[in-house]
Amino acid sequence: MGESLPLPSNDAVNCLRFPSPLLTGESPVTPPKMTIQEFKNQATKELSSSPSPALDIQVLLEYITGYTKSQILLKRDEELASEKAEWLTQAIKARKTGLPIAYITGHKEFFGYDFLVTPAVLIPKPDTEILVEKALDLILEKIDARPDSLLTICDMCTGSGCIGIAVMKNLIEVHNIPFDRLPKITMVDISPAALEMAEKNTEKLIGQEHPQAKSLFRFTRSNLFEQVPWRFDVILTNPPYIPHTMVNELLKDGRSEPRLALDGDITETGDRAKINGYELDDGLTIIKNLIPQIKEHLNPKGTVLMEAGEYNAQATAAWAKNWAFKTQIYPDLEGQLRVVEFK
Repeated sequence: MGESLPLPSNDAVNCLRFPSPLLTGESPVTPPKMTIQEFKNQATKELSSSPSPALDIQVLLEYITGYTKSQILLKRDEELASEKAEWLTQAIKARKTGLPIAYITGHKEFFGYDFLVTPAVLIPKPDTEILVEKALDLILEKIDARPDSLLTICDMCTGSGCIGIAVMKNLIEVHNIPFDRLPKITMVDISPAALEMAEKNTEKLIGQEHPQAKSLFRFTRSNLFEQVPWRFDVILTNPPYIPHTMVNELLKDGRSEPRLALDGDITETGDRAKINGYELDDGLTIIKNLIPQIKEHLNPKGTVLMEAGEYNAQATAAWAKNWAFKTQIYPDLEGQLRVVEFK
């Protein structure tokens, strides 16, 4: 911190759909000179409809100035450079449309690590960290129990790659697992744009600091397990599980998260799920298609950890039992049912 972060490139601005004159061909409008405190005052008024205006403003200022929270307070009378003031002006306009701060900055912290995000991937949520915690407990136990063989892991519906990458980074940096005992991880997603983001995050968080460990990652584009020929000791997944009409409501606020990563009522062909002509709206279609495929791709004594959320954790556990799995449900930090383990 303390050093200024680079301004977003034109490509980044275009990706986030900022109303930027640099992209529209309009003449740039030089914003009036303002101090950090003046920007905070103005932005607080403009973001009155945001559920977290103070936090939004703080994150934007930390990103564009490179200052810590304390430094921003100490430097509140410092004048913002014109290009930073312009970027902040456009960022506030974007936030007022409902675009999440993570998409505006292109960054989101998850499990203590800084992930790159775009609207092509779901923004990593703190609720999902319980899946990573349970995965680490499970994987460490299996590593100890199998000193003569390497574990194989699948991160299905990987999105930004936050689950698989957080697991690997933690094994290396916190638990000091040597390279020759680290698992191999296959990252799978149907979206090529999501896989590209997962690869970028792997390079950023694993490759730059632990280049040898990057070789343990494999990236596969597939509709669930359709193009995945391998079997795994551990399958980690946060599949779409939200009911279709609820997704419609969620996306009304302009959050711009990909429906593909949210809507659980989509068939393997990409159509709205129906039974006897009636559209399904329980968020379980993808999960019901995924579980029998998991059965075919899980090694003997293998384990699955699946986020199904408060919407569908119990129904997911019940469906897994239909496929002869033993199940257990774990709550998140707020006590909501979140992750289903089955083996």
